[in-house]
Amino acid sequence: MTVEPKLRDEAIAAHRGGDVAKATQLYATWLTAHPDDPAMWSNYGALLRSLKQYRLAEHAHRRAYALDPQGVGVRANLANVLSDLGQMDASIELRQSLLAENPDLPEQVSLIGRCLRGSGRYQQAIDWLHPAVGRFPDYADIQMQLALAQMAAGDYDNGFDNYRARWRTDEVKRPKVPFAEWNGEPLEGKTIVVLPEQGFGDAVLMVRHLPDLKAMGARVILIAEKPLLRLFARIKGADIVASGLPANAKADFYTSMMDLPRVAVSTDDDIRPPAELSIPEDSVARAKSIIAPFQNKTRIGVVWSGSATYRGNAFRSFTHRDLWPLLDLPETQVFSLYKGPFIEAFQQDGTAGLMVDAGSTDRDFADCAAMMQEMDLVITSDTATAHIAGSLGLPTWVILHTDAFWVYRHNGTTTPWYPTMRLFRQNAALEWASVIEEVKQAVIEWKARS
Repeated sequence: MTVEPKLRDEAIAAHRGGDVAKATQLYATWLTAHPDDPAMWSNYGALLRSLKQYRLAEHAHRRAYALDPQGVGVRANLANVLSDLGQMDASIELRQSLLAENPDLPEQVSLIGRCLRGSGRYQQAIDWLHPAVGRFPDYADIQMQLALAQMAAGDYDNGFDNYRARWRTDEVKRPKVPFAEWNGEPLEGKTIVVLPEQGFGDAVLMVRHLPDLKAMGARVILIAEKPLLRLFARIKGADIVASGLPANAKADFYTSMMDLPRVAVSTDDDIRPPAELSIPEDSVARAKSIIAPFQNKTRIGVVWSGSATYRGNAFRSFTHRDLWPLLDLPETQVFSLYKGPFIEAFQQDGTAGLMVDAGSTDRDFADCAAMMQEMDLVITSDTATAHIAGSLGLPTWVILHTDAFWVYRHNGTTTPWYPTMRLFRQNAALEWASVIEEVKQAVIEWKARS
């Protein structure tokens, strides 16, 4: 088979230009005719990784590595997908080989720290990253990885201080408000605006700290995104809760939600109880009407995915089909509490006839919370619903991926941040069958004790 050499350039150009469909086709055509081209295998693997085809990406990168084990880009790309798939030691080995040749690669330094943190070796990550912060002061992700390792280790003083490095990354933008950022100044008689940041779950996690600001004498204005507005309507510690900042608002300072633990949390012993959330009566009535036909059943609410736009969602979430083993539990009705773009597949493949769709018409998280209260048990992926169920003090089982959020850490079945949670952990990245079977057996045992 003869393929024009210009096809190689066309494939690369399509890839760089974002024409994924064209690039995929051209790579395949080229590699069929030139299977000994390591650079193109590496490029193809990078494309597959961007498409969240991690297993296929690993195959492509291993072919590149077999052809060119000394290639810098080849090793870096293989290391990336290996860490995606939880093969942390192999990823670290490749990155160390790159640093042995060129020690001035801050990205590889940071990613080794991420691998150590992502496998639960927090102190090793801290020891590795701490000196690198000073060595590469302009590379913010090193400090970010250090922060995440420290927070997971329960060193909140240093962790949340270092977490301020997020403002120097491309992922988080500083808010544009006409007030000074609060940096620990006295708050007696002052007004402070607390702004949302990152995901809905982060907001639910952090509003527990508003009373700490009140204790300092502040008047507190909480800005809540609309899906959380009714849930936060009477949140303790806030004088005003609004969905947006009025044009003529007067305040002395602002702070971001994720900076609130810096006020008073140093160790696990300082963790505040979850915030008390508000559930309106109309949401309660709606939930009761949906569950009315199932009063005599054990009711289990499930959520299988978080926000589809979150870059790590492919790892932390599973599909509704993965939960099919729960459908044959006797005297049990499973309810879907999920709302989002993946509901279409749920509704089209027949699952909705067996698992009640109780979430897709939610108006906001208050409706979701009301439905949770009607459940005997909530089983969820690592998403905002986990934080809401945990804040409500409900029996909540969270199914975690291998590189769990720092709140849940990488070991154990509990978290000090939510006392009523039970944690179930994935055994291997992207593999859900075994942990969901573990969950099913735990449900059987739980029902037998009830």
